[in-house]
Amino acid sequence: MRKRYWIPLLVVALVLVGFFGVLPGYLESSMNRIDGKPLTVVSPEAAALHRSLHIVDLHSDSLMWGREITEVGERGHEDLPRLTAGNVTLQVFASTTKTPKGLNYDSNPSDSDVLPALLIAQRQPYATWFSPLQRSLFHAAKLDHSVWLSQGRLLKVTDQSSLDRLLGKHARANGPVGAMLSIEGLHDLEGKAENLGKLYAAGFRMAGLTHFFDNELAGSMHGEKKGGLTPFGRQIVVMMEDKGMIVDIAHCSHQCVADVLAMARRPVVSSHGGVQATCQVNRNLTDDEIRGVAQTGGVIGIGYWDAAICDTSPRAVAKAIRYVRDLVGIDYVALGSDYDGATTVRFDTSQLVQVTQVLLDEGFTPQEIRAVMGGNALRVIRAGVLPLRASPSGGGGSAKR
Repeated sequence: MRKRYWIPLLVVALVLVGFFGVLPGYLESSMNRIDGKPLTVVSPEAAALHRSLHIVDLHSDSLMWGREITEVGERGHEDLPRLTAGNVTLQVFASTTKTPKGLNYDSNPSDSDVLPALLIAQRQPYATWFSPLQRSLFHAAKLDHSVWLSQGRLLKVTDQSSLDRLLGKHARANGPVGAMLSIEGLHDLEGKAENLGKLYAAGFRMAGLTHFFDNELAGSMHGEKKGGLTPFGRQIVVMMEDKGMIVDIAHCSHQCVADVLAMARRPVVSSHGGVQATCQVNRNLTDDEIRGVAQTGGVIGIGYWDAAICDTSPRAVAKAIRYVRDLVGIDYVALGSDYDGATTVRFDTSQLVQVTQVLLDEGFTPQEIRAVMGGNALRVIRAGVLPLRASPSGGGGSAKR
């Protein structure tokens, strides 16, 4: 009789152990991969130049996964030890809060969400299971806890003064890494403009309007209708610029991109992706869109995965960077890895010297490499996190028109 009871209990226990103990790590390992193909040989010249750079990555999804980023990870693409090894000055951490069922690049409905299963398996608070807003606030709290755990090795950047402190400290041996919060799709506003203030108070200083589906603000390049900005979306863009939150057009539909660029008063970014000229994937930017971003004074973050550059090699990264440089100038291109964003890449963040090496090989000057690897992004961040009402220009912002 006893056997009849303990066997089902054992089965249930094993299922729970698998769901809570094995599944989260398995999913992350299988979705965030390094392909293992050969890397470029790094020269002493490239290694020395790389150590002297201020490096900024405009997009990673590491906060989505159930591990502590201050600890050395056995999976994924980045954590604090690997950021330090790669000489990263500032990492922008995105809050990803909704993933539609059957996710694809062509057309996704907005009425499904597969993330709750992962959140439950990772034992996140109940409030996050069904609320995108609470998921972003949880990610902000998670980063704050990591900053506290790091004992000065990870510094949160929210304004110009904290950015200045980071740059001053990072220049020293074993200096800290900066962390800035972004949002991948403002569906986490849950249709309420006042929630933007909650996100700002939590430390978010950049936000993409859409992710893989259309929402209340705008159409996504991967949505069903792919429309432009809605009246609510226009309201939020104005509020973001007034507060000092950088507007990110990654994942926006072409009409959404056009609408944002037409009304922008501040530099606009495309935080992670590529360009149509070197990789014809729908999410990548056209020449006119590249010119439009440059006219605002913004930057285009080039990713490292195949849908951004149609390859995973460092040389393909350099090819996209060179195209933007040749079209609009070196000042408008940056790095946007999409690390830990369900991507397969050639190198993790500890190996970013790979990009420095191939840029040297492709004939970029050290000054150009400094701009691409971080200087351009730092310029845009410094301008973008300053509230518009506090701008010395009296509200005109820093965008080039």
